[in-house]
Amino acid sequence: MKTKGKSILVVEDDPPIQRALQRNLEVSGFEVLVTNNGKRAIELVREEQPDLILLDLWLPGEVDGMEVCSQVRQWTQIPIIVVSARTEEKQKVEALDQGADDYLTKPFSTDELLARVRACLRRAANQEAESAAHHEILYTTDGYISMNLARRQVLVNGKEVKLTPTEYELLHQLMTHAGKVLTHRVLLRSVWGPEYGEEADYLRVYVRQLRRKVEVNSSHPQYILTEPGVGYVFQVQVHRGSIDPSPPASIIESANNASF
Repeated sequence: MKTKGKSILVVEDDPPIQRALQRNLEVSGFEVLVTNNGKRAIELVREEQPDLILLDLWLPGEVDGMEVCSQVRQWTQIPIIVVSARTEEKQKVEALDQGADDYLTKPFSTDELLARVRACLRRAANQEAESAAHHEILYTTDGYISMNLARRQVLVNGKEVKLTPTEYELLHQLMTHAGKVLTHRVLLRSVWGPEYGEEADYLRVYVRQLRRKVEVNSSHPQYILTEPGVGYVFQVQVHRGSIDPSPPASIIESANNASF
């Protein structure tokens, strides 16, 4: 994809890493904004509206990377890639829960960084184009989950839930192919791009987060089921409907009366 004119905000407090990121991104054709302060990062997102954010979690001052991610997600879906030396899965889950789209653990190669950046930007562009093209909704037979593809809106039991762009696309893929087992490789490449395919553990973290938001009981999922060693399947039948942001009232009523 073309990078000219695309701007990236680098939020990093380690000067050598900050300089290396800026240099490599500029050589690749990106416009780069840099800050080492969380509060200033939030201001720059509002003022400059970058196309993507590279965000370190360890930042000086009162506003750390997690808080930057949380606040930015309150008003924009700009892609956020967390770059951090933290390797614990708990930290990754927390970052994804705050709205990060990807997670890159230090140290990493320039090629890996650029591949992730391009993949993230491509997903954002594709999602925007698809939203404009779709004029329908997807909804489960029981009416419990519905997706308005034009508005990129998800309703669970009649109430809107906020998904990150990546979580939304993952649910879209699963519901579009309801009843069909999608392998780890297929899901990774469909949602994240052709650069992915072997990160089964990475996918597992996202599925766990998605279940927390759309399942009645995420510990005993009824919609997104695991096919051990293979992938995942959206088990409940899915219908397509009109642009109306919610399924027919009869469907919602039956869902509300259902026993889960």
